[in-house]
Amino acid sequence: MTTTLDATRAELGLLVLYLNKAEARDKICRAIQYGSKFISNGQAGTAQNVDKSTSLARKVFRLFKFVNDLHGLISPVPQGTPLPLVLLGKSKNALLSTFLFLDQIVWLGRSGIYKNKERTELIGRISLFCWMGSSACTTLVEIGELGRLSASMRKLEKELQGGDKYQNEQYRAKLKKSNERSLALVKAALDIVVAAGLLQLAPKKVTPRVTGALGFITSLISCYQLLPAPAAKSKTT
Repeated sequence: MTTTLDATRAELGLLVLYLNKAEARDKICRAIQYGSKFISNGQAGTAQNVDKSTSLARKVFRLFKFVNDLHGLISPVPQGTPLPLVLLGKSKNALLSTFLFLDQIVWLGRSGIYKNKERTELIGRISLFCWMGSSACTTLVEIGELGRLSASMRKLEKELQGGDKYQNEQYRAKLKKSNERSLALVKAALDIVVAAGLLQLAPKKVTPRVTGALGFITSLISCYQLLPAPAAKSKTT
């Protein structure tokens, strides 16, 4: 009985730790937003109201979040990173920071504080193009980093000379990093399509339902990426 209670307490502790992250709550709301978009398929009704209200609420979660990527823009990069990947990474930071900054103006407009509706809509489109650009940069960065990881893993396999590579701690760490980057690549690539859907660049192919489905998938990926690391779990328990 005590063991079961301790296990339940530990699991609830992890859940509290997870939900205490503003980023985690934002991504959960994002899943609700895009799930509602999928259900509504652009049609008026309860699902569309949930989509719009959740979208507006998420903008509050992201207030001043542009500072994070602004900091990333001026931070040094790991030594040995190829120049093209450095430039792509910095471009991603600049575009994402711009998106988050402009998104605050959109929030001011949609909440009625900023009165110019036409300009609000224009700024909203510009911000979405910035997000699409940052997702494209992220996609290219992840492809490049996966290529570098793959090359270093092949080199390590040769050094192990037929030994069990999965018993090698360095190889396992690289494999884990490769899996994480592969997931990030899928998310970034799908987010490009989500942005295209929100901008209605191909309305016949990327419908509100497609946008909602892909946005829901990338939201679940984000929620998974924010789960506490195994080391953090052992400390909590």
